[in-house]
Amino acid sequence: MKIALDMFRDKPVAVLGLARSGRAALAALKAGGATTLGWDDGEAARTACAADGFMVTAPEHWPWARLAALVPSPGVPTSHKLFACARAAGVEIVGDIELLQRALPAARYLGVTGTNGKSTTTALIAHIARHAGLRVDAGGNLGTPALALAPLGADGIYVLELSSFQLDLGNALSFDVAVLLNITPDHLDRHGGMDGYIAAKRKIFRADRLKHAIIGIDDEPSRAIAARLVKDGLSVVPIAVGHACDNGVTVIDGLLHELGRPIFDLRGARALPGAHNWQNAAAAYAAARALGIEPTRIEAATLDFPGLAHRIELIATREGVRYVNDSKATNADAAARALACFETIYWIAGGKPKAGGIAALAAFFPRIARAYLIGEAEGEFAATLEGRVACRRCGNLRAALEAARDDARRDGRPNPVILLSPACASYDQFANFEARGEAFRALVATLDGDGADALTAPSRRAAP
Repeated sequence: MKIALDMFRDKPVAVLGLARSGRAALAALKAGGATTLGWDDGEAARTACAADGFMVTAPEHWPWARLAALVPSPGVPTSHKLFACARAAGVEIVGDIELLQRALPAARYLGVTGTNGKSTTTALIAHIARHAGLRVDAGGNLGTPALALAPLGADGIYVLELSSFQLDLGNALSFDVAVLLNITPDHLDRHGGMDGYIAAKRKIFRADRLKHAIIGIDDEPSRAIAARLVKDGLSVVPIAVGHACDNGVTVIDGLLHELGRPIFDLRGARALPGAHNWQNAAAAYAAARALGIEPTRIEAATLDFPGLAHRIELIATREGVRYVNDSKATNADAAARALACFETIYWIAGGKPKAGGIAALAAFFPRIARAYLIGEAEGEFAATLEGRVACRRCGNLRAALEAARDDARRDGRPNPVILLSPACASYDQFANFEARGEAFRALVATLDGDGADALTAPSRRAAP
């Protein structure tokens, strides 16, 4: 069975953006009997969508006076001219996550947001819930679009990763359990600055459904949101790493505590290395407890979690050199989480730079044996590293990997790690971070030499 948006039966609905979420929206609308009108500014996306049997219609031919809704894909900026057209015509603008809730209101909804760690936390919560025998499906910003998930009944649970873009598209979006991991600067151009970005993240705590609010309190914006929710009388479970928090879930030196009581040691979870993953695990534990899952079941599932591709993922060990794919690190804060895990790093960084660059990573520079810079950020990153970290401007990923391999072999330093953790978006040279990470995996697989001790399959192993 597929999700059918039958609230729009016999009505025209426009979908803007024809990538994965847009195509899923078209399918759900078509299944519900709506008249669908799809558009994408890219010709390739329009051609592919038409080839799949969907109606592709230029916006100048849309029946604006009769249009029931405009469903934009999350990646379409709200500054797009068709948003203004919809508002002028009085047409509702609604995202796919909210449409899922309208279609299946009896299910339970668990939302996860934050600047970093959303995907791992979402996947871990779903893994724990399945391990406990609950009926669950996971997606949203992670993997499967919301409207391509399985239709679950009243006993079903949707675990959804939510970007700030998706939260901005929800008019009445609300979750039974809402998780905010952290907030650091990201997508500031899209949201008009930090205040707009924080406001978008805060939307996950709309109160209509909300029963449990779980919030990381290790950064000031998130602490402020937690304090405001408490003041408003909502139940908040704080999570923290490295310091006590007796009324929530904390991790200190790898040991997870609930309400001040030690529960289990996260250092046994091979797919969750580093303090940033301890925050993810603490949030997942709190969310699982909100779903009624017992601590022993959560522990067993957490220690069994296989991890996600492109997130501090150990993909090979060759001649004593570990190759780690952290392509998901699209900003400096995410890269910091990987740099904190290793001591002798041959760092591949660069791509399409984001505001702030890598200056905030200075505390990790002593760990970096040498940096190999690629993409549009080459010049900016080289200027930041000058006199502090030896670096080479390599242009592309292949050249960077080969140079890092040669240097790591020649230097003979203990426990070398070649780390792809770009601290940049991928769009200058790759379609997305997944394509960048898969390119890295493929290049590692073709390196010369017979000294491969391990080469893992995609999505199987995280670095210890």
